[in-house]
Amino acid sequence: MIQPVKEKIILGIDPGTTIMGYGVLRVTGVKPEMIAMGIIDLRKFGDHYLKLRHIHERVLGIIESYLPDELAIEAPFFGKNVQSMLKLGRAQGVAMAAALSRDIPITEYAPLKIKMAITGNGQASKEQVADMLQRMLRFPKEDMPTFMDATDGLAAAYCHFLQMGRPAVEKGYHGWKDFIAKNPDKVKGSVK
Repeated sequence: MIQPVKEKIILGIDPGTTIMGYGVLRVTGVKPEMIAMGIIDLRKFGDHYLKLRHIHERVLGIIESYLPDELAIEAPFFGKNVQSMLKLGRAQGVAMAAALSRDIPITEYAPLKIKMAITGNGQASKEQVADMLQRMLRFPKEDMPTFMDATDGLAAAYCHFLQMGRPAVEKGYHGWKDFIAKNPDKVKGSVK
């Protein structure tokens, strides 16, 4: 069950090296409300280091504008292109550093977990995620952004909202022996 809060602002970020998406949720009691979403457009910067500086400046600007209590950020997925992964990880790290410089706690979510939380399907498309968010948060279709990176950032924030008040779940089991070792009270009789 989601624990009620007086008010909490959650900033969600979908890291990117071309387009970085963000969304801001205000939670009052147990009711979430979208208060902003948008993108950080990095296409005009040819140099990767200039992109990183721009990410840092813009994320700090968003933090100063909305004063989030927490940051939810999508974890990079593992791709085949090592250089792309490295650049994406740097972009994510710079956004995280901006939040850390303002003492904002960070939670990372795998893309699959975010999609699953929003749509119930870990393989959902960006459009399906955006459509579900629009319906759940009841914002007008006209407010739907051109770039789905913005709704992906909002999805990270909404996923974090859904986790509020839920204890962190221990990693799963690695077979029956592991289950039995961690749950001796649930096993009747002898195990051979």
